[in-house]
Amino acid sequence: MNLTQHTVQSLQQSKTNQEKISMLTCYDSTFAWLVEQSHIDIILVGDSGSMTLMGYPDTTHASIDMMVSMTGAVRRGASKKFIVADLPFLAHRQGIQHAIQCVDNLIKAGANAIKIEGLDGHAHIIADIIESGVPVMGHLGLTPQSVHSLGYRVQGKAPEQADRIMNQALQLESLGCFALVLECVPNRVAAQITQELKIPVIGIGAGAEVDGQVLVLQDVLGMNPTFKPKFVRHFLDGAQLMLGAFNQFHEQVQSQNYPTNEESYHLESNKAP
Repeated sequence: MNLTQHTVQSLQQSKTNQEKISMLTCYDSTFAWLVEQSHIDIILVGDSGSMTLMGYPDTTHASIDMMVSMTGAVRRGASKKFIVADLPFLAHRQGIQHAIQCVDNLIKAGANAIKIEGLDGHAHIIADIIESGVPVMGHLGLTPQSVHSLGYRVQGKAPEQADRIMNQALQLESLGCFALVLECVPNRVAAQITQELKIPVIGIGAGAEVDGQVLVLQDVLGMNPTFKPKFVRHFLDGAQLMLGAFNQFHEQVQSQNYPTNEESYHLESNKAP
């Protein structure tokens, strides 16, 4: 098992060698410890934690404090993984000083790199962050922080939309981004962008001809069987497995089979001097 932490350079080498890159979201130390033991290449501390963990309807509810807290928890659980943390909603639209402070907080919490959604209107912020020595991963296509304007639908179906995404991807690469996430774009568009870009392209709902794939950890584990977009595959029936464990615990308590004598603490026996 390879527990060596990736670097920007080794991830670039993965693309050069045509080795697919795997990325999972994670938000807490327990799951981070488990991912640490796996072959997964990158952990993404996604702003999707605001939905998955906190129950909000979309990612715009993620705050910098929330992202810093989750990033720190993940780093404490996974000391050797390459960790990318999302810059939350509007954190990069309040001036360079605010953006740099947010980035500083995420890096000090344990992130190796920052992911920033979109490009228009904040290309200079991305450039300044990169020039400050912080690796930045871009994110195009369906950008969940723009849910109120874009909605949750495939982006780039029309030729002019596909061209726009391609041009933005090339611009992000020219700014110095070390990798790019493409979300919910047609597979042929994603394949063309992957061929044009020298940096790794990681897809989610972007087909198979990209350099890697990312999914939400809870989706991989099948923890919510009612949530299954077209691109999601449940690699485990986690919901049923956990419900079974919960119910078994309940039944063992009710039947007084838990805890056993061996699972209980006892007074020391009195021994004669």
